[in-house]
Amino acid sequence: MSDAFTTRMIDVATGSSETVHDLTPACESFLREAAQGRDGLLHVFVPHATAGVALIETGAGSDDDLLAALHALLPADDRWQHRHGSPGHGRDHVLPAIVPPYATVPVIGGRMQLGTWQSVCLVDTNRDNPDRQVRLSFLG
Repeated sequence: MSDAFTTRMIDVATGSSETVHDLTPACESFLREAAQGRDGLLHVFVPHATAGVALIETGAGSDDDLLAALHALLPADDRWQHRHGSPGHGRDHVLPAIVPPYATVPVIGGRMQLGTWQSVCLVDTNRDNPDRQVRLSFLG
């Protein structure tokens, strides 16, 4: 594989509670090695049927607000046709239609071009799967 494209899988422990997990430090670390100061695109993909990737502010309550909004849109009750797992687990399978399982971020000079308050985050409402993988890919 040429140095124009580099990819790596990282493991993320999300635990047994719903979470918005900040991937920004892992993305920055990956780009230091993969981009080496070049311009290109960072693609972040979570290969799971019950998780997504969001660009969102963290640490000021927005991450909790996102989880609250997802609860309002996708209640964890028995309305879902998909019924295995913990109660309301069917809604976890609808999540990626609202919070997609990927994001692409421009990279200039080896650095993500995020807005001032943006972070790259894994959104995981599935309490049944405490361990996730995320694929980071750089195309330069």
